[in-house]
Amino acid sequence: MDWYDTVFELIDMRSFSNLWFWIVLAVMWSSMSHWVLGVPWDMVLRARKRADPGMLSDLETMVRISTGRILMIAGESGLLLAAFGSFVLTSLLLLGFVYGNEFSQALFLLGFPMSLVGLSSIATARRIRREALAGDALYRAMRRHRVLTQAIGMVSIFVTAMWGMLQNMTIGVLG
Repeated sequence: MDWYDTVFELIDMRSFSNLWFWIVLAVMWSSMSHWVLGVPWDMVLRARKRADPGMLSDLETMVRISTGRILMIAGESGLLLAAFGSFVLTSLLLLGFVYGNEFSQALFLLGFPMSLVGLSSIATARRIRREALAGDALYRAMRRHRVLTQAIGMVSIFVTAMWGMLQNMTIGVLG
């Protein structure tokens, strides 16, 4: 066996039978659940307990900075990002599910739910800024966004696992 076969055995392009794909999926959703609008969830919980009076102020500052950044990016290049993201997701959808490219299927199943979380983040950031949320109202908005992100993640993981098992059973693990 030459080095070319060894490398492509290690980096298997059949995504659903590859352990690395499932590790990426798990890390991606755990990170998305932990970082709510760019703010770590443990910081939100510490501010909620109000053990340190400065924590709430720090949280509100972090949320203000993060939502400002999200809204600035959406305002300045949102149309371009939406067009490019739609192009990429549509290309992956067609390559994956019409032409049967498994790698494109895997990337679509990672990317499409992330685009939904991105849209939800923009909507939540707009609401926080529009209503000037602070204190308990800010916590409720961030908790709601986190629960929505976790729900999208659970559905995404379930659909990806079902599709991956179907692919592995019909095509076979060894191709």
